[in-house]
Amino acid sequence: MTLPANVKTSPDYPVPEKMKAWVLGDPGELTLADKPVPVPAKAEVLVRIDAVAICATDLEIIHHGPPAQIHGGDPFNKNFTPGHEYMGTVVALGPGVDEYEIGERVTVEIHAGCGQCKRCRQGMYTSCHNYGKNYGDVDKGHRANGFTTDGGFAEYAVNNINTLVHVDDSMSDEEATLVVTAGTAMYGLTELGGLVAGESVVVTGPGPIGLMGAAVAKALGAQPVILTGTRDNRLEIGKQLGADHVINVRNEDVVEKVRELTGGKGVDYVVECAGAPNGVNEAAQMVNRGGKICLAAFPHNSPEVDVAYLVRNNIYLYGIRGEGKAATHRAEAFMRQKRFDSTLIHTHTFEMTDLEEALRYAKDRVEDAIKVVVKNKHAQAGKVAAE
Repeated sequence: MTLPANVKTSPDYPVPEKMKAWVLGDPGELTLADKPVPVPAKAEVLVRIDAVAICATDLEIIHHGPPAQIHGGDPFNKNFTPGHEYMGTVVALGPGVDEYEIGERVTVEIHAGCGQCKRCRQGMYTSCHNYGKNYGDVDKGHRANGFTTDGGFAEYAVNNINTLVHVDDSMSDEEATLVVTAGTAMYGLTELGGLVAGESVVVTGPGPIGLMGAAVAKALGAQPVILTGTRDNRLEIGKQLGADHVINVRNEDVVEKVRELTGGKGVDYVVECAGAPNGVNEAAQMVNRGGKICLAAFPHNSPEVDVAYLVRNNIYLYGIRGEGKAATHRAEAFMRQKRFDSTLIHTHTFEMTDLEEALRYAKDRVEDAIKVVVKNKHAQAGKVAAE
């Protein structure tokens, strides 16, 4: 590929003119198409996508549109490529980039803030005030790959250097795609105050973020960690990841059981990852007076919340978006140190050409799929050549 002179490449990682990418047409309709390989600009690199995990939000985008927005509206029929939980290899450096090297393995965050607004200057780039104001004009600054700009269901993607996290060679490609999931859990716990050792926490919902929430909480020293949900096999994985107690909400009164396990007081923190209709109110009943609740899931409706109970009991309520404040870097450090085995939530792997089947497994939970990963063939070919 002919690139501008100020874009650095290497003959070891040749960059083609065109790539294969899945393009979203009508709701639920994906087509494998040829697209130009994007060119990195200032403070950007070109990432050869080696593996990408499927997130529930990807399914929401593909079938319903939001929270993705392209050119100020729904992402359908706009030549848009979804997918955001990807990792890969740096194959080209934009002008002036020396923070990363060609050939370096990286995983990615979703958001690159504009760097200019009040929230970005505070490090809250997932709450960038320019979110939604730069569709089709990435020079404005903010971009969210797989949401406002092309994502990872492709062979290549451009990423701002602020969204990159180095991946240790001890970590497989599949495991590296899970860093962003652990990063979301880490961000929630950070916003609750950092979770000092010995504090108690409930995590509701043993989906990918909830399972990682239990793992990160235990790695941070929480005691006890209580995981709630409806699927015994998922709860068992939670135990392996560090949960001290698990509660199947179909078999037990979850509030009563949490109170019993905490001497009647309730826990210090609740991380709500289920998005259940009564999730906030149940979390309020499980947390102690002066405790904190983090909302990390998107409910499908607008549930009624007992605000008076929150006020009377001085309960703090937080909402998080994505994996802000560089939480992915801290999550990757835990995973590199093997503080927990994130591979327990990776259940299935498909090739990128089989994305539609992979999405079906994730959507319908075929064979109790938790995290489904799709891989590009070129990644494996590159590894064989290197050996």
